[in-house]
Amino acid sequence: MALFNLKVVTPERVFFDGETEQIILSTVCGEIGILARHESYVSILPPGPLRIKIGNKFKVAAISQGVVKVSKDKTTIIATSIEWHDEIDVERAKEAERKARQTLSHKLSDLEFKQAEFKLKRALNRISVSSKYNS
Repeated sequence: MALFNLKVVTPERVFFDGETEQIILSTVCGEIGILARHESYVSILPPGPLRIKIGNKFKVAAISQGVVKVSKDKTTIIATSIEWHDEIDVERAKEAERKARQTLSHKLSDLEFKQAEFKLKRALNRISVSSKYNS
């Protein structure tokens, strides 16, 4: 398979910058696979897994949210935060889930509700990615 350049950045660092032959990620329209010479494409990324094919294996990370921009020879992902599945602190993620659920049980403004809902989705994504891919 042909390779293409993938760059994944956060406000703090370059998370990944290298060649891959395939990525699979969740967009607001559903899961998508990207190969070399993919049509130009831009999408918002909700919390979800990012699978990057390196050699013959997929390496998996948890994206909190972001955007993806695909061109014929390069794909760029800008994420609020991202971490490899084996670096996730599951206890911290479970505590974040507990706090978000507790916050959601109170009467909230629309903004507070959306913030708590996002925190819950992010925590559940981190827990899911860690448990699914650390087996």
